[in-house]
Amino acid sequence: MPTRRIIFSRLALDARIGILEHERRATQPLHVDAEIDVDITRDVDDHDIHSVLDYRALREAIVAVCTHSHVNLIETLTEQVAERLMSEFKEIRAVRIRISKPMAFSDCAAVGVEIYSSR
Repeated sequence: MPTRRIIFSRLALDARIGILEHERRATQPLHVDAEIDVDITRDVDDHDIHSVLDYRALREAIVAVCTHSHVNLIETLTEQVAERLMSEFKEIRAVRIRISKPMAFSDCAAVGVEIYSSR
């Protein structure tokens, strides 16, 4: 079955993440990159948003997971985002989620974790 890829590039948000004491006291910026492969089950109708997976709903789910509560490890958060997308949107065939912490180290642009999951 053919797929269509929806891409989020550097979705920026503030989250409560980190296991260190100073990370528990305040939010910190995160960048989320996502590639979401969706089964193409029908032709795109340019006048009907329901003929495609509305990326607004995907964005809302990603933001909700990342901002819901404190998470200690970025690995855990990455898995939670992938699991939410795969469980909530049945037309998704595969996801690649990368979450980065741009303020983790002063000598690199960001440090992050990526996960790939498919049905």
